[in-house]
Amino acid sequence: MSVLIYAESWNGKFKKTSFEAVSYGVELAAKMETEAIAVTINSETTEELYKYGVAKVILVKNEDLNNFAANSFSDTIKQVADKVSAHTVVMLASSNVNSFAPVLAVKWDASLATGVIAEPTSLDPFTVNRKVFSNKAHADVVLSKENKILVVAQNSFGIKENEVAGSTEEQSVSAAAPNLVSESVEMASGKVNLMDAEIVVSAGRGMKAAENWGMIEEMADILGAGTACSKPVSDIGWRTHEEHVGQTGKNIAPNLYFAIGISGAIQHVAGINSSKVIVAINTDDEAPIFKAADYGIVGDAFKVVPELIEKIKELKG
Repeated sequence: MSVLIYAESWNGKFKKTSFEAVSYGVELAAKMETEAIAVTINSETTEELYKYGVAKVILVKNEDLNNFAANSFSDTIKQVADKVSAHTVVMLASSNVNSFAPVLAVKWDASLATGVIAEPTSLDPFTVNRKVFSNKAHADVVLSKENKILVVAQNSFGIKENEVAGSTEEQSVSAAAPNLVSESVEMASGKVNLMDAEIVVSAGRGMKAAENWGMIEEMADILGAGTACSKPVSDIGWRTHEEHVGQTGKNIAPNLYFAIGISGAIQHVAGINSSKVIVAINTDDEAPIFKAADYGIVGDAFKVVPELIEKIKELKG
């Protein structure tokens, strides 16, 4: 019995979620007194994973898996799990993982818990705490089947370095044909991929017009951040839908999220409340965003943001 950790990659490079997945999976395996094994698909290298404590990596090479398909990826992970006699699979939440985890659960006859936010509180019965009701509450759930899949929420566990000497075994897996052919397209906002951004500068209708976004982009450039927006802004057409974050847009989990001129509707907060630190800037001191924020500035964005930009420039020298 082992713990199998899925390390997701994009164009051969690991996503930051992979390192949190490995960090979680290694500690879970230690708690279960078993071996941690990572599996990755078509990654260019695997040595990076050793830094986070996993000593054994399985690299699946298959050109048919260059483009994501839930049927093919779930079949691949199932085959690897069976080969290494794993009964627990750990993954970090992402668009692709959220798509194929339920398919894998059906094929592998496994219990599935998504939105997991911590290590199991009990191994017998196997009990984990997860987010429910659009991340507004937590619940303890019992995974009763022998095979278990844990989809961990981003930023809930953190990335922990624990370098070990490792080895990689390359395997060729005959994945099931995709039942839906898809082409992977990188959706980026500005210079930084929004889903992987450590910092996100986001704005809403408080910006008043599309032509006022220059200072948002300038602030993002200085911070090396991604840019985002609320749903009304993308609906109006001030910004593209690729930047829309929230329950009906992208769910993101940066280390630092700036909400500028965003009131903080429930649907918006549901998509960004996995951020480590939220900073809100709004003229309305009763705006709901302040209830979700770690830091709040009550003020006019057109005065506050330029001052922030100057202060950031001073700090960066």
